[in-house]
Amino acid sequence: MTTKTHHRHLLLLISTFFHLSTTIFAIGVNYGTLGNNLPPPSQVAKFIKTQTIIDSIKIFDTNPDVLRAFANTGISVTVTVGNGDIPALANINNARRWVVANIAPFYPRTRINRIVVGNEILASANKAWITNLVPAMRNIHNALLSARIRGIQVTTPNSLGILSISEPPSAGRFRNGFDRVIFAPMLQFLRETKSPFMVNPYPYFGYSPQMANYALFKRNRGIHDRFIGITYYNMYDAMLDAVYSAMKKLGYGDVGIVVGETGWPSLCDPGQPACSVENAAWFNGNLIRRDHQRRGTPLMPNRRFETFIFSLFNENLKPGPTAERNWGLFRPDFSPVYNIGIMHNGQPIGGRHGGRNRCGPRPAPRVGGGKRWCVPKTGANDQALQANINYACSQGVDCRPIQAGGACFDPNNVRSHASFIMNSFYQTHGRQDFACDFAHTGFLTSLNPSHGACRYL
Repeated sequence: MTTKTHHRHLLLLISTFFHLSTTIFAIGVNYGTLGNNLPPPSQVAKFIKTQTIIDSIKIFDTNPDVLRAFANTGISVTVTVGNGDIPALANINNARRWVVANIAPFYPRTRINRIVVGNEILASANKAWITNLVPAMRNIHNALLSARIRGIQVTTPNSLGILSISEPPSAGRFRNGFDRVIFAPMLQFLRETKSPFMVNPYPYFGYSPQMANYALFKRNRGIHDRFIGITYYNMYDAMLDAVYSAMKKLGYGDVGIVVGETGWPSLCDPGQPACSVENAAWFNGNLIRRDHQRRGTPLMPNRRFETFIFSLFNENLKPGPTAERNWGLFRPDFSPVYNIGIMHNGQPIGGRHGGRNRCGPRPAPRVGGGKRWCVPKTGANDQALQANINYACSQGVDCRPIQAGGACFDPNNVRSHASFIMNSFYQTHGRQDFACDFAHTGFLTSLNPSHGACRYL
């Protein structure tokens, strides 16, 4: 995270790839309401509070029913100013009236911690919205102070379309015409008010069969940024670093970044291979696992980014292709869409909510009832196994035990080292079968491969 957001809540999704035992983390989610079968806000608030580890929501309006429902829950709420309200809010008196009507009746019983002005306004091509965006943000902030309301940040969500250059990441640059006129004053305001720059990075929309592994945090050859000598192994990091580079070019590299939306749909129209339960779980799980490890990105190391997963529910009234209605972590009956560990009891799918996986195939059943370990197949060559080591180590696996002097250094050969590292990756990625695939070079065994002082997880 950035310095300011590190002091806030840790918005972490514990997914298929996290093995929950005694440690619980939290998650921020976007709570959309475009459905005719969704539960009432009071039930949603009770479910989130009592059954999940979700500690922060972002809504796309200032729905009073939602704000009342989340009163006294301790759950942080980000609210949204409607796009069409922006021109009027460029007038300070209108901004004061907006705060009195939409914030004052609920705060502080409802923990409103952020107001976002509009949604991806720069992508709208609406000149009235764009030119009045930063003045509206300033007026909302000043109206909060006039109402003696402090501690609420004001920002605005941006798509990656704000960049004219995004590849390589170090060359990231805001769109010409918007850089100095819109983004420089916006970032100055955010710096002054200690508020974050909000972006919505979606590797899903950059998916292609050739880029699948790069988009999904899976093993790939990477894309090299020749200007800084860094190879990127996932699209998500590249997107965030491109935004950071654009901010830095304007002199605002110190302003924090919050991820307002990201995620992956679990179901698409026929013939679209990007969407699956497995891909959705894999993306979200790796995203949050890496954030929990505080790895940051190549240009922003050791940061945690406050992150809102999109979205809480599948919403059946959203227009567009099938994928638009299948971003949810939960179905309207509160059953999880895919294996995820965000319930208080730590149970995966099929626990107390008994949700059958109706949006995709179940993971392959485990053979045998005991613990399993991931080891290399007999025919895997050293080149492939070394690639497995390189990949797993780049994804946060602790590789110190196979280094000289480590407990698993001997026997000093690629196969032995790969065995330990591949198993560590499998054990820390939810122990799902596909986490031991390694391009078909790994397999699962019920025989514990530990030897001497080298103890396998």
